[in-house]
Amino acid sequence: MTAPDPDGLLAEQLLRLTRRVHRIQKRHLEHRGLGITPAQSRLLRTLAHYGSPPRMADLAERLEVVPRAVTTLVDGLETAGKVRRVPDPGNRRVIRIELTDDGRAALRELHAGRRAAAEEILAPLTDDQRTLLGGLLGALVDGPPSPPEQRRA
Repeated sequence: MTAPDPDGLLAEQLLRLTRRVHRIQKRHLEHRGLGITPAQSRLLRTLAHYGSPPRMADLAERLEVVPRAVTTLVDGLETAGKVRRVPDPGNRRVIRIELTDDGRAALRELHAGRRAAAEEILAPLTDDQRTLLGGLLGALVDGPPSPPEQRRA
C-alpha cells in the first residue's frame, strides 16, 4: 500500500479550483453578454495597466504568449470596437494598441463579473479564512525569494 502524497493532493486541489474558477468566471462573463472570451478579457485587463498604449510585443511578453496569439486577440477586439491600433508617434512603423471608450466600458463590466464570480467562489469562507487564503496564494504566486547571488545580477 502506498502512502498518500500530500503535495500531489494539494496540486490536484489547486488544479480543480482553477478549473472551477474558470467555469464560474466564464458563466459570469457570458451572463453579461459582452461576447468577450476569457483570453480577450485578460488582454483588456493587461492593456488597462499600461500608462501609454503598448506594442503588441509588449502585450505578448506581459501575457506570456507568442506574438501571433496577441494579434488574433487584438483582431477580435478591434472588430468588436474594444481596442484600436494606433501608430507610434516616434516611429510610424511601430503599431500600438489602445483601449476605446467601448473597451473601457467593457472593462467595467468585466470587473463587475469577476467580482461576482469571486464572491461566489469565496462565499464558503469566513473573513479570517479569506485573509489566510490571500496570504497563502500570494506566497504561491510570488514564489520563493531568489537566492542572494541571483538578486544582485
